[in-house]
Amino acid sequence: MPIYEFYCNKCNTVYHFFSKTVNTSKTPDCPNCNNIKLVRQLSSFSISKNIENNDSFDIPFDESKINNAMAMLSKEVESIDDNNPKQAADLMQKMSDMTGMPLSKNMEEAIQRIASGEDPDKVEADMEDALTNEEPFALNKNKYIKNNMFIQPPRIDEKLYDL
Repeated sequence: MPIYEFYCNKCNTVYHFFSKTVNTSKTPDCPNCNNIKLVRQLSSFSISKNIENNDSFDIPFDESKINNAMAMLSKEVESIDDNNPKQAADLMQKMSDMTGMPLSKNMEEAIQRIASGEDPDKVEADMEDALTNEEPFALNKNKYIKNNMFIQPPRIDEKLYDL
């Protein structure tokens, strides 16, 4: 018996709905504000509590935006020429643009240099310390990125509603 997650943009809340059958088409109204435009979310995966440093899993991002971007870019990934670093740089920039996840300052500089034709090995050698000591995306962990604007992360309503 599945549990579906739906996001209400008016309440900025994720709600959980229980269904006695598999139901891929029904969309409920928001239990709080009666918004009729809830958005079905992909459920997050469970992560073992035995992981030593689980801070890396607390990255604020719009999962549906990332999944849509990955689906759209999957054909491009398959056709990347390993001998053309400009393609990989372009793909990284596209992913950042499509997901709303801004690249870190150093990653953006490296991608721009590679996209302009500079040798990737030289870029890596020049920027090795900066690139290895910095996350590739400039995420503000206290905010949530949506449509390139920062908002508070959605509230998770722990109550289970009937679908």
